[in-house]
Amino acid sequence: MLFSCCWIGDTQYLCVAYMVALVTLWNEASAQIRYSISEEVKEGSVVGNIAKDLGIDKATLKDREYRIVGSSTEPLFRLNKDDGILYVSRKVDREEICERSNTCIINIKTVLENPLEIHYVAIEVMDINDHSPVFPEKEKRLEIFESTLPGARFQLQPARDPDGGQFTVQQYKLSHNDHFRLEVKERGEDRKMPFLILQKQLDREAMGEHKLLLTAIDGGKPAMSETIEIVIVVLDVNDNSPVFTKDVYSTILNENANPGTLVIQVNATDLDEGANSEIVYTFGKEVDIHLQKLFHIDPRTGEIKVTGIIDFEENKSYEIDIHIRVEASDKGQPPMSAHCKVLVEVMDVNDNAPEITVTSLHTTVKEDANVGTVVALVSVLDKDGGKNGDVKIQIENEVPLKLETNYKNYYSLLVDGPLDRESVSNYNVTIVATDKGTPSLSGTSVLSIHVSDVNDNAPLFPEPLINVFVKENSPVGEIIKTVTATDADVDQNSQVSYSFFKENSSPLSTMVNINSETGDIVSLQSFNYEELKTFQFKVQATDSGVPPLSSNVTVNVLILDENDNNPTILAPYSEHGSVNSESIPYSAEAGYFVAKIRAVDADSGYNALLSYHLSEPKGNNLFRIGTSTGEIRTKRRMSDNDLKTHPLVVLVSDNGEPSLSATVSIDVVVVESTADIQTQFRHVPIKEESFSDLNLYLLIAIVSVSVIFLLSLISLIAVRCHRTDGSFSRYSAPMITTHPDGSWSYSKSTQQYDVCFSSDTLKSDVVVFPAPFPPVDADYKTSVRFCIYHNK
Repeated sequence: MLFSCCWIGDTQYLCVAYMVALVTLWNEASAQIRYSISEEVKEGSVVGNIAKDLGIDKATLKDREYRIVGSSTEPLFRLNKDDGILYVSRKVDREEICERSNTCIINIKTVLENPLEIHYVAIEVMDINDHSPVFPEKEKRLEIFESTLPGARFQLQPARDPDGGQFTVQQYKLSHNDHFRLEVKERGEDRKMPFLILQKQLDREAMGEHKLLLTAIDGGKPAMSETIEIVIVVLDVNDNSPVFTKDVYSTILNENANPGTLVIQVNATDLDEGANSEIVYTFGKEVDIHLQKLFHIDPRTGEIKVTGIIDFEENKSYEIDIHIRVEASDKGQPPMSAHCKVLVEVMDVNDNAPEITVTSLHTTVKEDANVGTVVALVSVLDKDGGKNGDVKIQIENEVPLKLETNYKNYYSLLVDGPLDRESVSNYNVTIVATDKGTPSLSGTSVLSIHVSDVNDNAPLFPEPLINVFVKENSPVGEIIKTVTATDADVDQNSQVSYSFFKENSSPLSTMVNINSETGDIVSLQSFNYEELKTFQFKVQATDSGVPPLSSNVTVNVLILDENDNNPTILAPYSEHGSVNSESIPYSAEAGYFVAKIRAVDADSGYNALLSYHLSEPKGNNLFRIGTSTGEIRTKRRMSDNDLKTHPLVVLVSDNGEPSLSATVSIDVVVVESTADIQTQFRHVPIKEESFSDLNLYLLIAIVSVSVIFLLSLISLIAVRCHRTDGSFSRYSAPMITTHPDGSWSYSKSTQQYDVCFSSDTLKSDVVVFPAPFPPVDADYKTSVRFCIYHNK
C-alpha cells in the first residue's frame, strides 16, 4: 500500500491517495486492480496509471482503443487513451454515492480491442469529515408532571450525520443542571440514542420550566457539533393544600346589623395552578345550623355576611361570641382542604361611629420630601359621649407616614421615613378611628398619596464596556452599534440623550457620529485595517432632569481585516510585467539554485499567507519552485533537446477569500559554463550563508536522528534473524517504502515512521509530526513522520 500526504502550515490537504493492491489475473484477457481516493478531491487529480500497474505497453493503447465501458452521462472518471492514466473528471461526493455505507467502492470496466482484454478497476472513496451532525428539530419540548419519580427516562431524537465510520456522531453532552442527566444507548449501525434521565424530582412551584442544551459531537479532528434546546415544561399536580392568611379571624359585629352586612372576609391561597388552585369556601360541618341561618359565606370570595337578625337582647349575657369554622377546598383530584376559625363578637349598640375628616390634603408628595413634612390635617368627631365617644385613631397599614396629635382630636399626617418612587409610587393610607364604646365603633378613611418623581437616578448602561467589530472598507454611514441606557425615573427625568464624552480624542469627530435620540453610532469614513486596527471612545447618556444626571460607557471599535491588498513582489524583480533574466550553466545538476522570489502582503493573518507557483511553457519540465520559500531550482540536468532560453512566470497568491495574486516573469538563459554566468548581469549576487551555530545544532540533530534510526533498524533485523518461522507467521514483516517526493518510510504492525529529505529551503530544519491518517485496513497503533529539510 502507498499513501502520500501534503501539508501547508497548519492546514492539511489530502492529495490523491492511491493504493495498488491485489492485482488478480483471472485469465489472459482480464484482470482487476484497486485504487483509493479521498472524497472532494479536485477535478483532474490522478487516480492511478492502469496501463503501468497492469504491465500494458502504453504505445499500443491508442491503436487498441483503450476505453472505459459505462452508461453514465456524467462519469466520475476519465481515461487518457495515450498513457492509460485514470483521472477524476468531476467532484466526488461520497455521501451522494454511498450514503452512510462504511465502505464506498466504485467499480468500472475498461476494454482493450484486438485482442480483447477486459480489466476491472475498483476505486474506494475514502470519507472525510465534511458534514456536521444535524438534529431533526431546533427545539424539543417535553411536558413532565411534577409528581414523576426520579429514574424516569425520556427518549430524545438522535442527531444524524451523513458521514460514515468514525465521522458519524460519537458522543452527546448535556448542559449542567440539577434535575436531569444524559444516558446514551448503542443501537447498532453506528447509531447512538440519547435518553434524558430524571435524577431529582421536579417542583413546579419552585421552577415551572427548565431549559437544557444537548450537543451532538462527531469523531472528526477537529470535531464538528450541533446543539438542540430541550424545554422541560413541568405540569402541575394537586400537591399543595390551601393556606389561610390567618389561623383565627376575629371581628366585632353590632347588634341589629342589617342583612347583607359584611362581617369579615377570609382569604386562602393555593400554590398550585389551574383547577388545583381554585378555592371554594364553605362552613365546616360542625357549625351549628342556627349559625348557618344567621350568616352566609360567599364560596368564591370568602366574604361572610349577615343573613339573619342579630339581637343582643335575646341573650341574657352581656356579650356573645359566635365561633364559626370555615373550610377552604380546591378543585383538584382528590381535593385538598384547610380550616380556619372565625370569631365574631357581638356588642351592645353604640349608635354613632367616629367620623374622620381630612383637610389640606396634599395628594402628591415629592420622593425627596424631608421627614416631618405635613401631608394632610385629620380631625375625628364622635357624636356619642362618655366612653363611647372616646376615640383612638391610627394608621392601619404599614406606610412611611404617621399621625401626630395637635390638639385633642386634631392630628397632622406627616412623612415618617424616606420615600422612593422607584420602589413604591402610590400609598393607600388607611386611617381608622375607633371609639371606646361597647361595642366599639370605628370610622375609616383611605387616602391615596402619590409619590412624585425627582431626578435621583442616572441613566445606566447594561455593561461598562462594549466591543464593536467592524469590517474594513465597510460603507460610510453604516450603523456599527446602537447603545442603549435605561433610567429608572419617569417622564422628563427618564428621557435619555446620547453624546460623545468630552475627553474623547479630537479625530473621533471625523470617524464616527452618534444619534442623540436613538444611540445609533454611525461611521463617517470607511476604515482601513492596515492604517487603523482599533480605537476607543466613551459615550455619555444624559437624562433631561434638573439637574441632569449622566453615565458613561466605553466603546472599543476593532477593525476586521479583509483581503484587499495584492501581494507585492520585492526587489530585484518587478511585478509590472517586465521580464527579468537569470543564467544557469549547461552542466547544472538537479536542485541547482536559479533564483528566489520574495513578496509581501499588506494584509494580515491568512490574508497575508503567500504561496508561490511556477508556470513553464508546455512540454518543458525543467524547473520547480518552493511553494512557501519562492526558491526556483532545477528538477534535472540539461539535455540537448532543452531550449537555451526558458521563459518562466511565477504566480504569487495569498490565502484570502477571494485570493489575490501577483506575477513576475523570468527568462532563464542556459550558458556553456559557470564563467559565463559571472559575466552576465544578475540582480542579486548569491551569497553562501556562514556556518552558524544554528547550522551546527541542526547538523548534530540530523546525525543523532540518523544514528538512532540506524541502530534501531540493525537491532530489529538482528531480532528478526533469531526468530523461528513460527514467529514470522505471527508478526508481520517490516516494510521500507520509497515515496515519490524523495521520502522513505519504515513500518511494522504497531508503528510507522516516515523520514523524508528535501532541499526545498535554504536553511536546515528538522520537523517531527504525526502522520494524519493511517490506512483504514491497517492495525497501526503509532504513526510518526520525521521530515529533515537541508540546504544543498
